[in-house]
Amino acid sequence: MQRSYPTRSTFSAVQRKALSPNDFTDLTEVRDRLRAFEDRYNATAQPFQWRFTTSDLDDLLARLDRHTADHHEESSVAPAA
Repeated sequence: MQRSYPTRSTFSAVQRKALSPNDFTDLTEVRDRLRAFEDRYNATAQPFQWRFTTSDLDDLLARLDRHTADHHEESSVAPAA
């Protein structure tokens, strides 16, 4: 199951809605477009229900620990000659 993380979603929305097409002639235009997007977004933003629980976090950290340990063991085993 793939989760959609808020940060990834936010950057994706900024890319699609504020930075495309990429036809800026200077950084001032980029700044102005991003600020306009921020103003529109803040005017319409709604709270969301966070569904990533502490249990989910514990599970994720345990999987990361196992993954890191597995890769550490693989790298410390000498290749057969």
